[in-house]
Amino acid sequence: MTHTAVGWHVELEFKEDDQHTSAAALVRLPDGTEVRSHGHASRHRVDSNQPRVGEEIAGARALNELAMQLLTKAHGEIDEASGRTSHSINI
Repeated sequence: MTHTAVGWHVELEFKEDDQHTSAAALVRLPDGTEVRSHGHASRHRVDSNQPRVGEEIAGARALNELAMQLLTKAHGEIDEASGRTSHSINI
């Protein structure tokens, strides 16, 4: 059996102000597909301003959406290759 090392690079970019953080995630797959997603976080007015926390929340939400899109893509490819409807893929 031959093993091949494969890697993906996920890019995350953030935009933020004192109250809101948005994250954009992007992964380019070996088949040439680009999958993009977004996540958002809002700071409650009584919470201290911690930009890192907003980035972590918005980033996690963007990555979660990215994961769901990748599962949907994989499910479609399984169905297409097999010619049937496959079982749902769980996280």
